[in-house]
Amino acid sequence: MPTSNVITVEHLSAESFEPFGWVLGKSHALKTTPIAFRSPASDFWHEHFFDPGTGGDTEVLWVEYRDNSPLVSKLEVHHMTQQAVVPLTKEIVQVLCLSDANQSPDLATLRAYRLSPGVGVCMRPGVWHATRADNATCLMLTRRSTTKDLIDHLINDHPAKESAISEITPVRLDTEG
Repeated sequence: MPTSNVITVEHLSAESFEPFGWVLGKSHALKTTPIAFRSPASDFWHEHFFDPGTGGDTEVLWVEYRDNSPLVSKLEVHHMTQQAVVPLTKEIVQVLCLSDANQSPDLATLRAYRLSPGVGVCMRPGVWHATRADNATCLMLTRRSTTKDLIDHLINDHPAKESAISEITPVRLDTEG
């Protein structure tokens, strides 16, 4: 558990985010990535091989995040797939923690990161997370069956098989830190 019920929102860096996954949209990629192309008209480079898990199909989603509450009392996890989120219109705050030995949230690892439009993250399977934003549209990569499973759980209250949602002791985000 964090030493207090307040988590300071950090600026994103590849090094500090590494336990949770990968930073996407790094501006220095053209200098360090061998699979890249630069021209006056466009640049492109390899960023990450997305893994939806064994037998999974990658799905592209548009997500509109509207919960800007500084209190976080629930976290979500996906057991089988990576999940990438890239804010497109506004900044988001991504809250994350690792799983403990029982696959529950390990609140001692709880962190929060500020993501600017065009710079996203790809979370490893088993990373608990929540997103805070004020009407921000994001691009998401996930596993098609995980989306279906989560919707079935949220709408029909069927048990989720590929995801879980856990209540936690509320934590306040310090966005001024």
